[in-house]
Amino acid sequence: MSEFKMPTEVIELPSKGLLYPESNPLSAGTVEIKYMTAKEEDILTNQSYIQKGVVVDKLLQSLIVTKINYEDLIVGDKNAILVAARALAYGGDYTFTYGNQTYTIDLTELEAKEIDSALVKKGINEFEFKLPYTDNVVTFKLLDGHDEKKISKELEGLKKISKDNIPELTTRLKYTITSINGSREAKDIREFVDIQLLARDSRAFREYIRAIQPDVEIVFIPEGGEKSVSAPITANFLYPEF
Repeated sequence: MSEFKMPTEVIELPSKGLLYPESNPLSAGTVEIKYMTAKEEDILTNQSYIQKGVVVDKLLQSLIVTKINYEDLIVGDKNAILVAARALAYGGDYTFTYGNQTYTIDLTELEAKEIDSALVKKGINEFEFKLPYTDNVVTFKLLDGHDEKKISKELEGLKKISKDNIPELTTRLKYTITSINGSREAKDIREFVDIQLLARDSRAFREYIRAIQPDVEIVFIPEGGEKSVSAPITANFLYPEF
């Protein structure tokens, strides 16, 4: 049987590769992915993956050709690969319902929100922010797959203790913050988030992270609206015939 060459595309990462060490293949700022096949459609409809919430990860791991550690990808870069994979597989049009209206977005026309190079020390995923109300100084990182796994594991453990009180926001902050006023001790960071972090500082901090985080944002302007809002990501985003 003759060898069949699978078509591929090179995807530019919103991070430009600046947040990865030079030794990491992701520092090139691009990732090569193959076109989706029937094999990947099997992944999309795998009920076990869907129930465990890992279907997107399984899909992207199957599609990425570049030899990388998948867990090294920061969230915004992973989103860019996902949007590109969907557009390559089923075309750019993504149709969804918002309110009582139906909208269609062309995914191929979305512009990546790239990292501001001026904020980055090449190869180092760490930033600094001074909390505006208490003047505490935090350093923080943009979460990657390794962090997301740890957060999920911790939240699962907390659910066993109390199903009615799952501190997802503060748990994510504990993994995002890398130091508080110069201290990198996990104990100090956790105590600060639990006891001292004011709600107004927390909000300002999270808004700053969103502002600088590289990503691909799927947004649109609703009928009668003036500001863009995030489009709902439904099952038919990855599988239009779902």
